[in-house]
Order: sequence, then C-alpha cells, then structure tokens
Amino acid sequence: MNGLARPSQRPLSPHLQIYHFYLTMVMSILHRITGAGLYVGTILVAIWLAAAAFSPSAFATVNGAFGTWLGQLVLFGYTWAFLHHLLGGLRHMVWDVGAGLTRGPRNALSLATVLGSGGFTLLLWAVILFTR
Repeated sequence: MNGLARPSQRPLSPHLQIYHFYLTMVMSILHRITGAGLYVGTILVAIWLAAAAFSPSAFATVNGAFGTWLGQLVLFGYTWAFLHHLLGGLRHMVWDVGAGLTRGPRNALSLATVLGSGGFTLLLWAVILFTR
C-alpha cells in the first residue's frame, strides 16, 4: 500500500450507537446550565436592587412581579441553580485534591450533589414560606 496505513474501520468520533450517558457527564452539563442560569438570575437580582434604589413605585412593580407564581418559580429555579452550582463546585474541589476519583465515590458525590441541591432548595423555601 505504498507505505500508507490502512484506513481504520472504526468511526473517528463517538456515535450514538456506542456513546453512553454517565452520571458525571450529566452533572457536567447541569453544572454548565446552572452557571448560565446564574447569570440570568443575577441580572434579575440586580434589577430588583436597582428598582429599590430608583423609587418605591419601581421597587413595588419589580417586587410584585417576583411575587407572582411565575416570579416565585423563577426564584425557586435560581435558588436551585445556585445551590446545585455551589455543591458541584465543592465536588470539583474534592476531586482537585485527588479524592473521590474512582467510579463509586465519583458517582456518590454526583448523586449527593443532585439530592443535596434539591433537598437544600426545598428546605430553604420551606423555611422562607413558613416563617412569613
């Protein structure tokens, strides 16, 4: 063959037939999504603070929007995104020191991030709603 290597019969990149979803991969995607969500949520917090500094009527308008069911849903999502991103960062910090890198601990830390962020979000909102 003139010294050239034979073309490989394997695909050059992963295809859907051989690609597997792993928990850590899903967590990586969620970490990126929650990071992007934090940008949007932080802009909403900045708008709320700017409205408070601008005038009482502007603050009442923005505060009223956050008080609707849609506003509360957005705030709930922002809370979850913050806590999920925080726990994901702590998980990465554990990995950065070289701990928890084998399959079992890696999956346990990933699952703890999901369950912890959901549980802490529900707990925080329960405290907020029941202490009004």
